[in-house]
Amino acid sequence: MSDSALQDEPTTSSENTAGLDLGWLSLEDGEEIRWASTPHKYSIVPALVVGLPLSVVLIGIPLIAASYLQYTNTNYVVTNKGLYSKRGILSRDVQQIGFDKVQNISYSQSAIGSSLGYGSVDVSTAGGSGVELQFRSILNPAAVQELISKEIDKRQQRDSAGTAETDDVLDQILVELRAIRSAVADDEEQVTNGSSSSADAEASPNRPSDGTVDHPDE
Repeated sequence: MSDSALQDEPTTSSENTAGLDLGWLSLEDGEEIRWASTPHKYSIVPALVVGLPLSVVLIGIPLIAASYLQYTNTNYVVTNKGLYSKRGILSRDVQQIGFDKVQNISYSQSAIGSSLGYGSVDVSTAGGSGVELQFRSILNPAAVQELISKEIDKRQQRDSAGTAETDDVLDQILVELRAIRSAVADDEEQVTNGSSSSADAEASPNRPSDGTVDHPDE
């Protein structure tokens, strides 16, 4: 996985994160950025190819401008807890998916994207219909897919460890409850036995201690 594709923190020195504004991003406690990027700069090449010849009749200029603004106003972020996508030129459309909801991840590259080094990562969620989130025209989509898969695996491992720890605690509590129940049962048995002995003693108060039986005078 190339250093240019993945960044622990967005830096202005990186080709992919230069001028990246993440002021829209609100992270939870303990949440850290694993990767952040805009679409690859070469993704506007198709718009240039189509738009430049049409610029002589002023049709291509809006096409090129729209493609450039979409490139500069689109951000994609991967954290240790989920995925974020922000689009919009005049308005802002932010989409977030937690790793617990991710069902499937795939990437694709067109012929042009493959030759220029960019592609898309598609994310589907459990219970969703089709692709719920897409990182379009990003550099090295295979590496980004791998990063997302690793972060999901880490989360599942943490959840499994937490579940195992919870099970251990519950087992310990169950053992203690059984010990308490056994102790209570023993105490009740002792109380019952003591009560029976007292009742027998009260039923025969004149019985001689040597075991002989007194007979009345005939």
